[in-house]
Amino acid sequence: MSRMFGTDGVRGVANTELTPELAFKLGRAGAYVLTEGTHKPKILVGMDTRISGQMLECALVSGILSVGAEAVCVGVVPTPAIAYLTRKYNADAGVMISASHNPVEYNGIKFFDSKGYKLKDEIEDRIQYVIENNLEEVPSPVSGDVGRKIEDETAIEQYVKYIKNTVNITLDGLKVALDCANGAAYKAAVKAFRELKAEVYVINDNPDGVNINKKCGSTHMEELMDYVVKKGCDLGLAFDGDADRCLAVDNEGNLVDGDKIMAVFAKYLKSKGKLVENTLVTTVMSNMGLFLGLDKEEIKTAKTKVGDRYVLEEMIKRGYNLGGEQSGHIIFLDYNTTGDGLLTAVKLCEIIKENNKTLKELSNIVTSLPQVLENAVIPNDKKNIYLVDEEIASEIKRIEKILDGKGRVLIRPSGTEPLVRVMLEGEDQDEINSLAKSLAELIYKKANA
Repeated sequence: MSRMFGTDGVRGVANTELTPELAFKLGRAGAYVLTEGTHKPKILVGMDTRISGQMLECALVSGILSVGAEAVCVGVVPTPAIAYLTRKYNADAGVMISASHNPVEYNGIKFFDSKGYKLKDEIEDRIQYVIENNLEEVPSPVSGDVGRKIEDETAIEQYVKYIKNTVNITLDGLKVALDCANGAAYKAAVKAFRELKAEVYVINDNPDGVNINKKCGSTHMEELMDYVVKKGCDLGLAFDGDADRCLAVDNEGNLVDGDKIMAVFAKYLKSKGKLVENTLVTTVMSNMGLFLGLDKEEIKTAKTKVGDRYVLEEMIKRGYNLGGEQSGHIIFLDYNTTGDGLLTAVKLCEIIKENNKTLKELSNIVTSLPQVLENAVIPNDKKNIYLVDEEIASEIKRIEKILDGKGRVLIRPSGTEPLVRVMLEGEDQDEINSLAKSLAELIYKKANA
């Protein structure tokens, strides 16, 4: 059987792929595996604003209660709130029902351990193994040993209080636009910024169960870019559906992506002597402009493969405290154990206020190089052809020589589709367009010969 867990929990179309039956089994197996040997374990459960969240919550919680665990349901909260509150409440595990930035028909279930970290592969595999063995080893207590459901309505207040305590100043005088993606941040983000005394303008904070991420939030920045200029705001901040990501817009309506935000944070932390080993952890997909900009600031980078879990792994392994992705998924290990969009947002505003500079001025450390992505559709068993074929290898070398250190070639086989992605960066958009196209065509031709 194929692996049930993807890079961010179990995800699929709600009610066909991610069914209530599967949610029940995940609740049962997850509670059992994560709390073995604990007397009356406690598991936190939160969700985003999707219509299918309530259906899946009922099933998941039934599974948790059926093994004698206590389920603390905190309602609609950001994913990072679950990571934080699991630690704060001394819970044995946390679960978030969300499909993050995906459209409304999808949903997902992701677990956190007692320390607020996403699960390691081997623990996810153990949960899957228990499910595939028909939950035979899972106990079914009776009478007073069945679990109890508790509803906690204070979660948002607790999370907002923690967010506010991460900054040392108020944000009065700062005019901020927030795009809540009609998702999990719609209460917490507005509450936090208002309590920090910012002048707050809000869009997409009216979730109806089906409008999450719909032409809004960090995956659709156009509305916020217009809104910031129209309202004369100092900056705009956009979250995704579960608010573990944040992207920004400067006062002129320009997009400030995760690469630029990370550069601002890295420079700021370095200036305070707080950037561990002067190193930022990022993925290979970050723009080369980020690496060139950080070189000038004498800040080192550690690169991982794509996925926030790999960024986090590297940070924990080496003790680094700042990392993230171009998508705005940024991890401050000094404060939280996962990407935290609201934390990213308030820290960015703190730096703007403290330095008395615009976001545009602060983010000009990075000049993003033009980028192009071409896909070569090839059979799954030929995905590594670019590593072994001499003609392809020599063409890559030729292109790298043309780019001469001011650009790069990155080839990534897709994990889910029969294709290879050819990404080029360089100073001249027309030049890299034609180079990427010809390289993708060569890979296609050789793989399908």
